[in-house]
Amino acid sequence: MKIINQTNRTILFEEVNPEKLDLITLVGDVKGVESLDDDKINEINDHLLVESFEEFLEKFSPKIYSYYNAANQKVMYTSVKPQGIPENCITEIGLDQNNDFLKMLFTLIDTKKSQGSKNVDFKFENILDMISPKKVMEDIKQVRKEINYLYGKHEELDDEDPKKLDLGDKLNIKFEEASQNYNNVLGMLPLAIEDIKTRLLLGESQEESEAEAIEIGILTMDNQGELKILEAPEEEETALAVQNEKKTNDLIEIYEEDYEVITETPTPYVKDLVVRTFAPISSPTTDINVEKEVANYNNYLEFYKSSKDDFVKAAKPLVEKLLGVKMFFEQYDTKNRGMTPKLLVSNCKVDMLVKANNKPRLETFLNTVNAKNNFSETIWFGIVPGIELEGSNQVKTRRVRFKGTDKTKRKEGKTMESLTAILDTTKKYKIQIFFNFQADEETTFNDMATKGVEKYIDKTEKLTRQDYSEYIIPCIPNFTVIPKNKSGVVLDRKMTKTEHGGAILSKEEEDILKLWLEGVYIDASYVAAGIVAAYQCPEYLRDNFKKVSKNYPGVRFDIESGDNNLKVATTLAKEITGFTNSIKDSINRNDFGFVFSSENAQLDGKEIKRLTVYKARSLEMTEYGFDSIYKTLVSTYIERILRFKTSDFKQDKIVKFFSNNPKSQKSNWVNNAGYVNSILQDGDDISYNIDLESNTCQLDLTFNGNVKNLEVNITKSTSANAS
Repeated sequence: MKIINQTNRTILFEEVNPEKLDLITLVGDVKGVESLDDDKINEINDHLLVESFEEFLEKFSPKIYSYYNAANQKVMYTSVKPQGIPENCITEIGLDQNNDFLKMLFTLIDTKKSQGSKNVDFKFENILDMISPKKVMEDIKQVRKEINYLYGKHEELDDEDPKKLDLGDKLNIKFEEASQNYNNVLGMLPLAIEDIKTRLLLGESQEESEAEAIEIGILTMDNQGELKILEAPEEEETALAVQNEKKTNDLIEIYEEDYEVITETPTPYVKDLVVRTFAPISSPTTDINVEKEVANYNNYLEFYKSSKDDFVKAAKPLVEKLLGVKMFFEQYDTKNRGMTPKLLVSNCKVDMLVKANNKPRLETFLNTVNAKNNFSETIWFGIVPGIELEGSNQVKTRRVRFKGTDKTKRKEGKTMESLTAILDTTKKYKIQIFFNFQADEETTFNDMATKGVEKYIDKTEKLTRQDYSEYIIPCIPNFTVIPKNKSGVVLDRKMTKTEHGGAILSKEEEDILKLWLEGVYIDASYVAAGIVAAYQCPEYLRDNFKKVSKNYPGVRFDIESGDNNLKVATTLAKEITGFTNSIKDSINRNDFGFVFSSENAQLDGKEIKRLTVYKARSLEMTEYGFDSIYKTLVSTYIERILRFKTSDFKQDKIVKFFSNNPKSQKSNWVNNAGYVNSILQDGDDISYNIDLESNTCQLDLTFNGNVKNLEVNITKSTSANAS
């Protein structure tokens, strides 16, 4: 670890926010340049390198843009900032920890993880409800409660009291939260929808019955003992009542003034809505135009449903990328931080990166960080998610008799040609690339449990028997956050005016407004790269194993061996009851890919409720099947240590490296073979043969009897007796 202090830096070949700087732009013109200087690498790291999901959100600020189209009365959404539209007509919707869609998905993943529930048993509707207007309003009520509490404490203190100033800081933050949607009419719609329900139906308790005119009364007995509800008399003003009313009135003034200052085009209705939402008064409003309010409610609900539907369609591809990055970092599940995985985000499309005029920029960057004996910036792994996988041929029909799935609306994926272009560049720098096919219902656990792995083997056949095959790792299957058939969200029911002049929520099936998310998925390559990057860290391994050396990374750790996969499980909950024996036989027979498993398993009497790794193979073919990924990683590690220790493969130093001297590097590895992360383990060996005629050194790395060859070009010694 003193020479190579990290073996898990990973590059993500994906665009996140086109408005932010990307690798192509930062590298710049490289004509006549062999390597970038240190300042340029620092600049690239400042913009593109992250070591947590929170830092990723901060640096890349992923967002969706919206604008209003007066021609069709719709809200338009796009992940790319629209051109030709005035800045003041564009609304930016940040996809961060506060976004209700992302918050719902994070909650769902965490809940599934804590329950350990399979997809068939999990109550998705209970979590999906979080993006309904009702649940959005609950979050707002919490903010309102905290503001009222803090404001009450604030007003009790003297103006110069330091505690009052601290409370002022907290109130500023809370008011900022409350004011985020002042300029966003769509963001105010959930407030308006729930506000009308509250005023017309007096809250949820009245939803099943007709709302009638209200005159607040008190329960009493008359002179004959008969129960009666009489109109309540005017309440006598007590000191406490006056104090509460003053606090409410003060808050009303603050909200009114805040709205007027912040909002570009204030309207009386929205201002009243803000006040009613955040500073509700206790006396009910009696002059309600029921017919108008019912019409507004139904209009708001329809518009909200339509707009939310369009937002989800535009945001989901980007949201799934964010989930992937979050899962990459979440695999490093340890309190003892050591070799923390870092992710370098290229932030540009793969097609753009591998264009003839841009490819030299990528090569120059990789040559700078991966072709030196300084390994602090070295990139070991890469992620290329979302490669297109053609589905089975659809039966063509002469006419459409029933509404079906629109197969033409599949999200755009990366091509196999783009992947091979990346591999042609990265193979020289020994970067192991994790990739997966597009994440949808056709690449899930459910699909693989019924159809097996053959379609993945067929699709990747052209990537085998290539000089980059050992550096490419197909990851299957993809993960399901929300299954397509369980992705419906009930927003609310329409309202109708009754013959008595009241209002009631409709009970008709067609008046239930439902939003379909069409399934949400996570690309398997993020999780695969994340777990391999995680177990490179000795501190991470120490959480699960007794014999771990702090001197070595996890390059030789074989996750397929023994119970290693059960001890080093993913952080994701199981999805299905498992694969059939015939499917598992097929997987074992082919030994193909980085395969995740949802099997029933126990370790030390405890049930394993997380997804585990079943296979960890590249596309390098041997006589025994596809090769384990750790063999390539160990080979790369040994070559880099050898280059460093022998001053770029000097012949005499190579001999010393492999000598029987107790202080030689080989002796050191052999004598420390008892750890789970030992570079050479029981049954392993390493030997060499120098060919002076060709100036090469042939290394034979033996892993449990299987030999892997590595060849390096040597620098001849000036000493005649060096050999």
